[in-house]
Amino acid sequence: MDEIETYLELHKNDEVHFSEIVNILKQYDKEKFSEAIQLIPKDILGDVALELPDRYFDNMVESLHVEDLTEAVKELESDDQVDFMQELKEHDEAIASEVFDNLDKRDQKEITLLESYAENEAGSYMQVEVFKATEDERVDEVIKRFSKLKKSHELENVHNLFITAKNSILLYSIDLDDLLTFDFSTTFSQNIEESEESFEPIVAVDTDNIKEVVNAFKEYDLFVMPVVTKDGKLIGRITSDDIHDIISEQATEQMYNLAGLKDDVEEDEEILKAGKQRASWLGINLLTAILASVIIGFFSDILDQIVALAILMPIVASMGGNAGTQTLTVVVRQLTLGDISSGDAKRIIFKEVSISLLNGLLFAIIIGVIASFWFDVNNLGYVIALSMLINLLLAGFFGATIPLFLEKMNVDPAIGSTVILTTVTDVVGFFSFLGLATIIL
Repeated sequence: MDEIETYLELHKNDEVHFSEIVNILKQYDKEKFSEAIQLIPKDILGDVALELPDRYFDNMVESLHVEDLTEAVKELESDDQVDFMQELKEHDEAIASEVFDNLDKRDQKEITLLESYAENEAGSYMQVEVFKATEDERVDEVIKRFSKLKKSHELENVHNLFITAKNSILLYSIDLDDLLTFDFSTTFSQNIEESEESFEPIVAVDTDNIKEVVNAFKEYDLFVMPVVTKDGKLIGRITSDDIHDIISEQATEQMYNLAGLKDDVEEDEEILKAGKQRASWLGINLLTAILASVIIGFFSDILDQIVALAILMPIVASMGGNAGTQTLTVVVRQLTLGDISSGDAKRIIFKEVSISLLNGLLFAIIIGVIASFWFDVNNLGYVIALSMLINLLLAGFFGATIPLFLEKMNVDPAIGSTVILTTVTDVVGFFSFLGLATIIL
């Protein structure tokens, strides 16, 4: 308790780092956490809460009154208000409803607007607080207005001034450093006419897919992007910190999906819920393992005759699985980041198969030599070498084609790819190795 009190005494609110407060809070047990969270000033409580892991957020809700939670929401920007309310609903819908009813009409309207968008639409990630002016306003008057808004903390993280027509149609986007070069005694339209720059904004329509917005941020190295309606009216902005959060969430989601998991379930504290989800994918994996075992059963006679095959068999499947996973990881990541698309299929498949061919030749020679010296079985080295080459080639091929095919079918390429690929490499590895052994040996 002393640590959080000392930190708050030493730092003014504008000097506070929310992550530092969170790191202190996470050191406490539930009882101390409950006491400490009540010491956090209400004007920063919401920001601190959004930095907390889910289980701590739940503890916070249980430790505070509805009035405290309402004050915390009021101090947040609109996009953060939505995030806070969504987490609150997951904890207790009744409390969330009570907090919402206690908010003023403007906050309620903004939250309702942002929640009306689909999860993949740009509008659901925007904040409605924008620094804007009309083209016929004088520069000095707008700067004075901005100064007041900044001092009252009504606007944060401002990088651009958006110039609109009187009907709210977005016309221009001006960086703050460019704004300093303007003649303050004249209007924006006069300054823009005299400037060599166009100030044409790069915009997102509120119904655009958020993936397109993320790609635009990266392509144009943006700090902020205005969000407009289909008829061009300015309704909000998306900032770089929002994009950073989106990329982080997508990376986490893809990582979980590759393992057949869901991030929201894994971050939940309910053991049975997480266990049930994992069990479903483990069940699928069990079926694929049985399929591979059935393939092995077809060659029981040759395995009984040559014990060395049983010893070497896992090597072929393991190498194929690892090679395929390498390819799969690279392709899924590039698809997620927008670096490639299903239209690049031929180039990607050729590249990955070529890499697999080179590695296949290298490791085929290595394992072939090892097997020849290890076991006194004629032609065994040739069998495992050829099988290794076949399996690595197919691992590279399917490691690239599976996610590309799923992407083309509008299915998340990370979901199910690993299970499908493991099945292919195991079945092909065992079948090629034991089949070749039956023919050659």
